[in-house]
Amino acid sequence: MSAPLGPPPAGRVSDFLDRLAQNGVFALDGKRRGWLGALLAVVWLVYLIPPVVQSWRQQQQPAAALATVALLGYTVLIVTALIGRRGPGRDLPSAPSSVDHGVRPILAAMVLCAVALVVLLGAAALPSALYIAVVAVFRLSARSSGWVCAVVALVLLLLPLVTPRLSEVPLYVAFVPVVVWTLRQLGLRGAMLTELARRQQSELAVAAERNRVARDVHDILGHSLTVITVKTELAQRLLDIDIERARSELADIEHLARDALTGVRDTVGGLREVTLRGELANARSALAAADIVADLPDPARLPAGDHELFGWVLREAVTNVVRHSAARHCAVTVTPTSIEVVDDGRGLGAAASGSGLTGLRERVRAADGILTLSETAGGGVRVVVTVSG
Repeated sequence: MSAPLGPPPAGRVSDFLDRLAQNGVFALDGKRRGWLGALLAVVWLVYLIPPVVQSWRQQQQPAAALATVALLGYTVLIVTALIGRRGPGRDLPSAPSSVDHGVRPILAAMVLCAVALVVLLGAAALPSALYIAVVAVFRLSARSSGWVCAVVALVLLLLPLVTPRLSEVPLYVAFVPVVVWTLRQLGLRGAMLTELARRQQSELAVAAERNRVARDVHDILGHSLTVITVKTELAQRLLDIDIERARSELADIEHLARDALTGVRDTVGGLREVTLRGELANARSALAAADIVADLPDPARLPAGDHELFGWVLREAVTNVVRHSAARHCAVTVTPTSIEVVDDGRGLGAAASGSGLTGLRERVRAADGILTLSETAGGGVRVVVTVSG
């Protein structure tokens, strides 16, 4: 059996660059890079002034004049190319094949100036060819700049070997274009990874907010509409029996509808607050309307704290009891670290996989709690949520 092939060399290099670029060390913004390049160009101008001055002192006026013009022109071209580079918004390599065609004439002129400087000043001017690679790296695509850097590196490597006049140039200078190209790719990859992370975080935040709104709206409307349905059915039965109580139930229905509307508005605005005491009052009303005997704790004896999570648990559990259980009795027990809702109905059934319990599981998980659903010996359902003290 043959061993599985690993990723191709190019893939391994790409993965390596991605790992190194995670911290964004090399991801400077374009404006600062441009001014840094201009500063370095001035440094090169200072570095090449002595050979030009020496040429003037040796009474080589034509050569000295040409060297001066070439040096000034080379410096202007470098500053123009680096200051006028692409803006930060175009730094990400979303289109690797794109090429900044406007820099090609600048590169061609730089090559002519560099050749003139080397011919006129000798070995001292040869390292100035590095800026051809620098400009290519910042103004061309990765592939195009890679070829330019390779050519410049070969020139810096071979010319000192074959031309005695240029043998003073250290061979390590030939590797500088490769280093510059690598750092540039690290910067681009770091910027790309940072941008991707930012977009993913934004998308996750939007998805989380949508889920929150959907969950809260479901819980609010599901509970309110269930109670409204039960109370409407009760009011219809009472119209011919007890008109005053029917009116009371209709008033409760109006109150529930207004509360539901307010709750939806608050949920969309992120202002929805749920308390255990408030949900106990709602549970008492809902269970009474469904003719379910309720055994609820005394609000005055509840543990300290608002217990918002327990309020959501009670709301969802009571909604399922009223809607699905056909129970006759429902008991709620609250401790400082847990809430238990038990009914004597017909079991979980379809409610076990409903969106309400799914949202409840998400709430409990977000609060680092534990949700337990089980059926009692008599066929009812026990909902228990426990949180750390």
